[in-house]
Amino acid sequence: MKQLQRHLGPETLPLIAVLVLIIAVFSFASPRFLTGANFGSMASQLPVLGLLTLAMLVPILSGGLNLAIVFQANLSGLTLAWILIAFGGVEAGYGAFALGVVAAIIVGALSGLIMGLVIAYVGAHPILVSLAMMIFLRGVGEFLTRGGDVSGFPDFMNTIGYGTLLGIPVPLIIFLAAAILWHIMLKRTRHGFSVYMIGSNIKAAEYSGIPTKRTLTLIYTISGAICAVAGIVMAAQFNSVRVGHGEALLLVTVLACFLGGIDPFGGFGRVLPVVIALVILQVLSSGLNLLGANQFLSIAVWGLFLIGVMALRWLVSWLARTRKWGIM
Repeated sequence: MKQLQRHLGPETLPLIAVLVLIIAVFSFASPRFLTGANFGSMASQLPVLGLLTLAMLVPILSGGLNLAIVFQANLSGLTLAWILIAFGGVEAGYGAFALGVVAAIIVGALSGLIMGLVIAYVGAHPILVSLAMMIFLRGVGEFLTRGGDVSGFPDFMNTIGYGTLLGIPVPLIIFLAAAILWHIMLKRTRHGFSVYMIGSNIKAAEYSGIPTKRTLTLIYTISGAICAVAGIVMAAQFNSVRVGHGEALLLVTVLACFLGGIDPFGGFGRVLPVVIALVILQVLSSGLNLLGANQFLSIAVWGLFLIGVMALRWLVSWLARTRKWGIM
């Protein structure tokens, strides 16, 4: 058991236990919870939040933050929408869609690149830089769309938003593929090692010969690129794009990262516990919805759940210290 916990991380098994407990509670509370329709709904809703959380995860691991993720996603989605409309809207073909996807990812990565360059080479704080980028992207998007929606996409985009492959929702496949890629990147590449080192102590990392400036630039560039993927999925699910789509998800991504054991000061954390934390939040939201709870109550429960988890972690840590010192 200890070897398994060491391999998966100290957060994983407790989170799995919490997930099983929550599923059991909602299963007894609502007969509709353990149904294919409910699981299909959760599998379709989770990916956008999951992709945005991955975009937030690596900046936090490096000791930073990316407050612009939602608007990077929206502006990337708008880029895809404008290209599709330029090629006929609902009549646009696969070539136009491929061009729009590439352009959307370039826009997302470029916005991240600009943030990374300012953070790495100017030395500005990530919160201030990402906040400035968030305001800029929101302003540009609202100016270009006049605060309205952009819609009129070809029917084949519905496959990305609601289609299935071997019975698994396509958005969920996209998210799981990104999560596996993130795990490999952080645990099996030099860039991942550099991310952890920078988050632990950026000065020590620099003295160790790690290219901190290049790594920071790449961190925010990749974050912007995955935001673009989230924006493409949102466009396909909503069949429209608007600057404010998903705005409420920003703080939830931070919540998911901290619930998944990511150190808020950087340097420590894994992808798998964060994925489980996302599932817990989605199960809580869907379960409360089936019980007829207001959507805003779900958000409040998420916050209380995080407070409870932090209190439980402090209690476990305190018990471990007292046992070590022989007090108990």
